[in-house]
Amino acid sequence: MVKDHRGESRAATISLLGGELCLDFANTVDWRTSGKPEEILTSYRDLVDWSRHVRIVDARRAGRLKRRAASDASSADVAFEQAIQFREAIYHVFAAVAHGKRPARQPLEKFNRVLSNLMSRARIRPGQNRFAWSWSGSADAFDSVLWPVAWSAAELLTSRDLAMVRECRGGGCGWLFLDRSRSHRRQWCDMKGCGNRAKARRYYERLKSRKRR
Repeated sequence: MVKDHRGESRAATISLLGGELCLDFANTVDWRTSGKPEEILTSYRDLVDWSRHVRIVDARRAGRLKRRAASDASSADVAFEQAIQFREAIYHVFAAVAHGKRPARQPLEKFNRVLSNLMSRARIRPGQNRFAWSWSGSADAFDSVLWPVAWSAAELLTSRDLAMVRECRGGGCGWLFLDRSRSHRRQWCDMKGCGNRAKARRYYERLKSRKRR
């Protein structure tokens, strides 16, 4: 389990900069496009911590999922591996979109397999003022935390907001985000982090260039 300096799971404290649930899920790898990517989700418990962080589950449901995982580790491990594979498919599909390319066949097929399975559990239920989406099956199923993520990805892929998907230009970052800025020219997932590092790097390069003259 990856922990921060306070001993907490990083999955429970990771910044949420994607602008959509599916993009935040793809962003659970730090420095993805660098030579040394850092995995944030290292166990099913981390996946549950992240799910609580993004409010897919509440504290009570998170506790139940962790207890189930402790008593049935093999099934939890299978679900966790499937979650990571799905996350990678999401990343590769949206990263291709961000660069104006057609997604590769393999990640798109993987995405569709997971989506097909999850959509078979989708149900419409009456709400207070209108109908809403819900899910059949046990809320404590190991893969239940992926249902809202898959729905988020499907909605984004079929919406006008798809044109706003960007990949951070910070060296080695690789995080995905929706560019909702007025000019639609946002380059970094976070101005205070990657943006400031990029500016500092350009300043340093200009200084080196002047010294060579």
